[in-house]
Amino acid sequence: MTKLRLTILALCLAAGAHAQPADAPLTPTGGGFTLGPSMTLVADEGLLPLAEYAAEYLKCPVERQAAADGVLSLLIDPAPEAAAESYRLEITPDHITVRGADYGGVFNGLQALFRLLPPEIYAREGLQGPVTLPCGVREDAPKFAYRGMMLDVARTWIAPEALKRQIDLLAWHNINKLHIHLVDDEGWRIEIKSHPELAEMGGFRGGDSPIRPVYGKLDEKYGGYYTQDEMREIIRYAAVRNIEMIPEIDLPGHSRTIATLHPEIRCRFTPDTTLTAGYDDRSAWCVAREENYALLEDILGEICDLFPSEYVHVGGDEVDMSQWKRCPDCQALMAREGMDDPHRLEDRFMERMSAILRSHGKRTAVWNEAVRTGNLSRDTRVHGWESTRACLDATAKGYPTIVMPGEYFYFDMRQSPEEAGHNWAGIFDARKVYSFDLEGVGFSEEQRRHVAGLQGAFWSELYSAHEPERPDYLDYMLYPRVCALARLAWSGNGDGWVRYYEELRTKHYPRMEAMGIRYRLFRAPGRGAGAIRYRLFPPRLVCRDGVCTVTADDGSEIFYVRDDRPGEEFRYTGPVRTDRPHLFRFFTRRGTGRSPYVADRSYYRTITPRVKITSSMPESSRLPFANAESYRGYSFTQRACREGDWILYSFEEPVRCREMVLQTGYSHLTKNLFTTGYAEVSYDGAHFEPAGELAAGAAVLKPARAVKAVRVVATCHGNGTPFVVIMPPKIKPVL
Repeated sequence: MTKLRLTILALCLAAGAHAQPADAPLTPTGGGFTLGPSMTLVADEGLLPLAEYAAEYLKCPVERQAAADGVLSLLIDPAPEAAAESYRLEITPDHITVRGADYGGVFNGLQALFRLLPPEIYAREGLQGPVTLPCGVREDAPKFAYRGMMLDVARTWIAPEALKRQIDLLAWHNINKLHIHLVDDEGWRIEIKSHPELAEMGGFRGGDSPIRPVYGKLDEKYGGYYTQDEMREIIRYAAVRNIEMIPEIDLPGHSRTIATLHPEIRCRFTPDTTLTAGYDDRSAWCVAREENYALLEDILGEICDLFPSEYVHVGGDEVDMSQWKRCPDCQALMAREGMDDPHRLEDRFMERMSAILRSHGKRTAVWNEAVRTGNLSRDTRVHGWESTRACLDATAKGYPTIVMPGEYFYFDMRQSPEEAGHNWAGIFDARKVYSFDLEGVGFSEEQRRHVAGLQGAFWSELYSAHEPERPDYLDYMLYPRVCALARLAWSGNGDGWVRYYEELRTKHYPRMEAMGIRYRLFRAPGRGAGAIRYRLFPPRLVCRDGVCTVTADDGSEIFYVRDDRPGEEFRYTGPVRTDRPHLFRFFTRRGTGRSPYVADRSYYRTITPRVKITSSMPESSRLPFANAESYRGYSFTQRACREGDWILYSFEEPVRCREMVLQTGYSHLTKNLFTTGYAEVSYDGAHFEPAGELAAGAAVLKPARAVKAVRVVATCHGNGTPFVVIMPPKIKPVL
């Protein structure tokens, strides 16, 4: 590439280099500065780690001297009026200066400079020739001081190098907080030297591990944990990239792992384990046992010493308080203290946790349930996850709040109806993330003053089933939703979706490819398995009067597939006339990008014929089979499955359909299911014939004639959980 072409490219990039986040405009001053192999990088003493970081990308030497011609200078200038993490980027004909109010400001300014350069800079191969940037000045500061992401490494292990890669990706998007969920029912992922068994045994599940798996692999022993030395290196690595690591030890619930290894922490009553194949699945610490706090002092003391973060997150979510109600010690404590609400026990527990943290110079962070009573001190930071209402409640009580409601910021939610992921908080993509507005969802001016920042979250229950040793699934679920979060947290969404999406496609997708982000799970014929493909948004489909019309506003080409012609793909050249629109699914392609499918509503239409559900497993009185029979919701059995257990669906009248899905376990979560099993179908209600093996607890049947009954049979003994979930049958009619 010639110098002229490189110069033109750089000028185009600089003219509108908005990305994720959007930078303030560059005020032109005339002329240009050419970056090339002869450039040197100089920095203040405290910025040498950042200078070495920058040198990885620019492939230029680092010197400890005053600024001279042809250099990039990194400087801290703590002006009294300067906002935290603000920066000034100045490009002159003979040098570039990145000046920040603090380390974070200089880092942000450096990222702003990177976004003016060709996307290939993110591949750490240096500039492939001289690049000329227009001279000018840019001054900018973030809207929120806290711009966070939470990663759950407890349910599915993410190894150190893979975690460092995610830190790099977040740093490139100016995310400055990584909330790391280290402990849960499914695993203990951090070494505690005073109690090494917690990680050495609790870091693994399945096989011969005492930790019963609930998600993903059941028979294979797998997992891992971070040694304290490994975590120190990760903390250092993140700090260079302006990311604060915030640890979470989830308490007093979600503690099945440590309770399995230290059963003495549980409440003093004998549970009925006949329903769980002998497994004690109690998951809450006993609040009344004084010796528990000595163990917690050991654990939290080491966490405080290991992590330099101001806050330590101690959970407080989804506590099974029924265990406290059955515990004589907890009940006696409530009586002594005059408590009439078990939430007061959680208050007491969290007060003890806060006291431990204060003794180590730390502050307390909790999930929103922990402040339901409003009794915790107002220096407690609340992470509002359940809903926007929960965030509104926390800010109304005066708590500094990290706003992260699941319906906007839980990136484990699926992005379109047919894709993998949860759906309890909604089905949404980056468009909805970008739409979030504090005032629009009801935050008053006073409440907005208590908003400390925004945060995304990824819970990893489903990750274990998607090759966690590969980045594809995690990248796909996070990006471009993290991009939208980064824009919101840095500068807001005032540009509007249309302009933002144009910038995302034309300016940032090439950067994401250079970053190695696998943000679309798609294997195109004839392409290598390692090819990177980006996610387009679904086209718009209108089906009316036997005509399907499809449009795309991003310049992509439209294609479709037909369910009656499997393996074939067709280019869309104009409206499709059909009396069976349910057979068609449309999508778009642009470059290496591909969108999810979109289909007519008839594709998703279901029927609800009268059905009677019976089982060899007794039904739950709380969630009886009638729930699934009436298609109103799911049902529970009273116990886990055993080999040979069955669920029978008997229809009042024979049912003709093009597809029938029988689901054990939650459709969005790999637990409470028949781990292995098979399906049978009966056309007369008396004689059954094989209909295939279960996959992820489900059977998908496509019967050729009317069905009178279907049955699913377990071939596993237990499923790691105390019951089986029975979902309503999903039946698509013949059209």
